Amino acid sequence: MNVSFDYSGKTVLVTGGTSGIGAATSLAFKRAGARVVACGFTPEEIAAARTNPDFAGIDVRALDVSDKAAVDALVGGLDALDVVVNSAGMIMRDAEHDPVMFDKVLDVNVSGGMRVSTAARPLLARSKGAIVFIASVMTVFGGPKQPAYSASKGAVRNLTMSLAAAYAADGIRVNAVAPGWIVTNLSKGARDNPDRHAQIMSRIPMGRWADPSEIADPILFLCSDAARYMTGTVMLVDGGYCTVG
Repeated sequence: MNVSFDYSGKTVLVTGGTSGIGAATSLAFKRAGARVVACGFTPEEIAAARTNPDFAGIDVRALDVSDKAAVDALVGGLDALDVVVNSAGMIMRDAEHDPVMFDKVLDVNVSGGMRVSTAARPLLARSKGAIVFIASVMTVFGGPKQPAYSASKGAVRNLTMSLAAAYAADGIRVNAVAPGWIVTNLSKGARDNPDRHAQIMSRIPMGRWADPSEIADPILFLCSDAARYMTGTVMLVDGGYCTVG
């Protein structure tokens, strides 16, 4: 991109920060000079990040955002914090019609972000920092094969607005990005399904899926002084997908 941001001296925590949009965000903040703590969930993705030369200098940690004690321990162990990106998430598609799986997806995608934000609030109040949630185009419409994922992203929208209002007195801004169709492991099922892929492509005016870096850049903007009067915003980054009726 032609616009650059300077996060030198800032500490950034990215949950889900070792894969997909989270990994691209971790790398973008690193390039902008930040000290980055990138959290992953599976041993495989953590190991891959730790051996990835691009992640050199990034503090890679294991974190299950559904575990409050683990969240409190990790965040409580930081000496400073300026930005939190709640990128940890999961999708189970058809399995989400099982109420047990439905609850599990919401626990990670919604409650996990709330746990991290609550734990981070004192440090962010000290730095007058920022939080960004990862919503989705499914914030504004449903998904018959992924009812929990879609419901969770609708909840993320309202959680973003609620925390923006609640945290404003602390000087903390809370926003979200709502990505469209991004090339990540979470979207592999749709990309590998010819009919679904064609359906999605027919509705994207820009005619392509996005690279994760194209979501990371708006996140850096939302956490910067350029967005200093923005809070409670859910920013669509979807190539125009939601403009089509």
